[in-house]
Amino acid sequence: MNLSDMIIPLFTGISLVVLFVIVLKNFFGAPVIGKRQGSADGYPLVSVLIPARDEENNIGRCLRHVVKQNYRNLEIIVLDDYSMDDTAWIVKGYAKKDRRVKLLSGKALPEGWLGKNHACGQLAENAAGDYILFLDADVTLAENAIGSALYEITHKKAEMLSVFPSQKFGTLGEYLVVPLMNWFLLTFLSLRAVYKSGNPAFSAANGQFIMFRRNYYSDFGGHRVVKDKVVEDMELARLVKKRGDKVITLLGGDAVNCKMYNGFVSSIRGFSKNFFPGFNAPSYLFILFIFFSLFIFLSPVILIFQNFIYLAHIILIAVTRVMISIISRQNILLNLLLHPLQMLILAVTGFYSVYVTLLKKTIWKGRKIS
Repeated sequence: MNLSDMIIPLFTGISLVVLFVIVLKNFFGAPVIGKRQGSADGYPLVSVLIPARDEENNIGRCLRHVVKQNYRNLEIIVLDDYSMDDTAWIVKGYAKKDRRVKLLSGKALPEGWLGKNHACGQLAENAAGDYILFLDADVTLAENAIGSALYEITHKKAEMLSVFPSQKFGTLGEYLVVPLMNWFLLTFLSLRAVYKSGNPAFSAANGQFIMFRRNYYSDFGGHRVVKDKVVEDMELARLVKKRGDKVITLLGGDAVNCKMYNGFVSSIRGFSKNFFPGFNAPSYLFILFIFFSLFIFLSPVILIFQNFIYLAHIILIAVTRVMISIISRQNILLNLLLHPLQMLILAVTGFYSVYVTLLKKTIWKGRKIS
């Protein structure tokens, strides 16, 4: 065996062991939104703020779960952001049945703002709650979700709380792409470090579910400060940490779920919209990271036919996929079988994300966003 035959397995093995330790820490220690209710401050008003643009397929299901929350002291505001479908009509139906539900009509998009950020900013301006919860229209909640989030943010004395929902899938195409988000998060970042470390590099947030103490959000400027940022959730988390304050990031468990996309193409477009911008690094470093990930997590599957030592690497990869699948509420067998193809799609999506971001070709819901 020559030197090159030793270096590659050693490099791959060490890398996999380091990442295995991170996954292991997440498996046993990643915080998951729980079942505890209430707040150290009693029962403050929570404003649930839902931006909606062409969400007729989602908004009814979302509201059905929000109005059934065990935590009752809510106001629920939906902003119809120039929808071309029946979004507003569906919300009006809920508003007639539940006085806590309100419908706002969005204003024209100003220069320098991105659509969702502008919608969230308008929602916050109209909120009366002591706490505000930004919730995407494709999210569904267990009855304890909002009360549990309020318990966590108050008892942990944090200023921002975010939840990564357990993702739901309708097609095989979605399963090839969407699981990569939680895999990426839980492989390369310890979620406990987001809360414990003051370093903004240890930041993670998901705009599908973000809660703030209202006064704090207003003090730093809210979405106005990130008005032109594609990955505004991550920018908000970094901003809070730069101010020396605490961010909690939780997994959705059985309490917060989401079906983000419909089919393979929309999954690729959605993932690529945030992938490179969320990395917060120069394009060359991001591309190096893609090559590193592809090499570490795919080459052992190929090189096993040349060197049996890669069997140990494959076992490490498989165990990490099993652990992440369990805590992400995903199908273990599918993630194991689809792993090689998912890694290839990770690379393709990463390169595509760089392309559309640098050339300002990203379009989402009919709007150019980069």
